[in-house]
Order: sequence, then C-alpha cells, then structure tokens
Amino acid sequence: MRFTKMQGCGNDYIYVNAMEERVESPGRLAKAVSDRHFGIGADGLILIGASKTADFSMEMYNADGSKGAMCGNGIRCVAKYVYDKGLTDKKDITIVSAGKIKYLKLTVEGKTATDRGQVTLVQVNMGNPILAPAEVPVTVEATQETADGPAVVNAPIMVDDTEYHMTCVSMGNPHAIVFMNGVKDLDIEKIGPKFEHHSCFPNRTNTEFVEILDRKNVFMRVWERGTGETLACGTGCCATAVACVLNGLTDEEITVKLLGGELHIKWDRKENLVYMTGPAKIVFEGEVDPYSI
Repeated sequence: MRFTKMQGCGNDYIYVNAMEERVESPGRLAKAVSDRHFGIGADGLILIGASKTADFSMEMYNADGSKGAMCGNGIRCVAKYVYDKGLTDKKDITIVSAGKIKYLKLTVEGKTATDRGQVTLVQVNMGNPILAPAEVPVTVEATQETADGPAVVNAPIMVDDTEYHMTCVSMGNPHAIVFMNGVKDLDIEKIGPKFEHHSCFPNRTNTEFVEILDRKNVFMRVWERGTGETLACGTGCCATAVACVLNGLTDEEITVKLLGGELHIKWDRKENLVYMTGPAKIVFEGEVDPYSI
C-alpha cells in the first residue's frame, strides 16, 4: 500500500489514495500505522476518495482506530495532495467529510511555464459553528443566549476535584475550550483524558486549553479525543476563536499559536462562517504491507 505522510502545523496523518488503493479495516490500519514505535507514526489515518457531491472525499480515523468526523489540518493536507499529485488543476475545490462539504482556496507557489507549482497555504471555509448544547453535544444547560442561539459559555465543570470553566463549540466535532494561565506548564497528559471522558460529553470531546496573549493572539494546547495531545488541531483553533469572541476576549480575527506552528482564524459574524488559513506539507512517502504491522 502506497502512502504519504503529511503534516499541518505538526498535526500529522498518514494519507492513502483510496481511489487507487484498497483499504480493508481502516480502523485497525489507523491504529497500526499511527504507532510511533511499531508503525509509521502519526496522529491518525486519512483516506482520500472520490465523491458525487464534491470534488473529493476525506475519511478520517484517529490513532486509537476510532472514526473521526472532521480534521482542519487534515483537510488542508488533502487539498495539497490532490493538487500536487495532479488529481485536479483547480485552486478552488470542495471536499466532503462526514457528509459535510467544505470549500477550500489553494495558494500555489513556484509556478512556471514547465512547473505547475505546489500548494503552500490553504484557506478553508469551515462553515457555521454549532453552539446548541444538544448538537455539540454536551449535557450542560446553556448559560448564554447568543445571536446564534443558546450556548454553553464560561460554564463551570468539575474535573479531578477542580472547578474549571468551559465554552463548548462544535465544528463538526465537539470541543470544550478552557481559558487559563500557565498553559505551557499544564500537565495535559493527566487532565486531558479526564475532560475527554467526562460524563457530560456523550461522544467524548476534544479539549483546548487556551491562554490569551492579546486581542489578536492566543496560545493553545489541545487534547484530541482518540489521539491525545497533538501539536495542532484545526477545528480546535476554529472553536477557540469562536469561544474567544463569545467570552469577549479577542477580536473576530486572531492568530492561534500552537506547539507546531500558527493558524489564522476568522469568525465572520455577519455570515456566521469560520475561515481557517494555514500550511500543509509532505513529510515523506513510502510503501507498507498493511498486514505486516
């Protein structure tokens, strides 16, 4: 099986062209290839396929083999993959993931008369943020009535005998955003799983621990459900930008600084759309016997 390892701000996945490769038991394969000691090493597996409703489809699996709904860094890498490998010559493409179509604009550099160039940046229209508690989902009553409906904003939650305050947003997958100081020194390996498996999250949750730097910049670490701490999370950055605005902490357009790099996020309140812009890079390519790992 041929594969390509790619990363967006350090959030790395193994990408397989499912239009050419036959992938059986993708959950098992995701767990095997993600192992950083006995596999290839990644945050998960992403299958790139054809689609009747969009230009391409994307299927994401976490490192523990569970199926994911959406990955912001992953979808940018899918865009780079399909353009750089000549599967499309369009710079405005659509990709469907978990039934939701996303619209992407590609920045191509290095184009000459003999070279079509390569994708360096991708802007993704991530759609509307979901705030209704039952749709996130989170079993906590709404604490604020926003312009977009009821939302869980700055709600108290007890985790490991400590009270935190969280804002809950879905960007196709659930996020709990916690604002705090000292994020760099946080023992995320200890607290992350307790948020992920907290009883108020019926589908588990991704958790973003965020420190406000100023009105335009924040620092974030993320614990992703099914994977653990990752160097970046695109949907988490989008959810964080929404949470920042709902709590009156930043402007609508911010830079999210991550362990793996930076993402530029804008929540257009008039359109109620979240836009994410960031890099996508190929790490290496290879072949592997999927039954040998």
